[in-house]
Amino acid sequence: MKVLNLYFTTTGNTTKVADQIAATIAAGGHQVDTIRITASTSVDLLEYDLIFVGSGVYEWLPGKPLRSLFSRLRQDYVARGEIRPGSPLRQGKTGVVYCTYGGGHTGVNEAIPTAKYMGQLLEHLGIPVIAEWYLVGEYHGKLQRFSTTGRLGDISGRPNKEDLRQLAELVQGILKAQLPEINS
Repeated sequence: MKVLNLYFTTTGNTTKVADQIAATIAAGGHQVDTIRITASTSVDLLEYDLIFVGSGVYEWLPGKPLRSLFSRLRQDYVARGEIRPGSPLRQGKTGVVYCTYGGGHTGVNEAIPTAKYMGQLLEHLGIPVIAEWYLVGEYHGKLQRFSTTGRLGDISGRPNKEDLRQLAELVQGILKAQLPEINS
């Protein structure tokens, strides 16, 4: 099984999550390509069986480099005839989307559009999104005050060790669900 862990971050919160996902997959004996999105990132999602896509939340959406990459990929897949009416499912392929968010104003509702956005390219390609994960992440820089004054209370230091432990359990569950014959 080929696994991709594709993500964007500006603060490092999503890097912590991406690193935990990669470490958990590797500890399970699987190989994973972990790619931090930059302006020059090039990847073919269709080469992978299990795809993790993550980003921080920036004005309710994934970061601009991820949005730009997905726009380029969508255009390429349309030109190649890979996005078809009715989005027929591709056998043996699944996706998971995840995001880190501070939720200073409205909590997790600020993050939901990010996950939905990331999932749409996968689903248009016929890759079902089997999980959406929302992980609390502290604010940085000029917004740092929201880490202690926002709707979620004191989120300083998050995602923390316990958040990442719980994430590892989620990843293990996904691996078991995707490889039942190997794990039985």
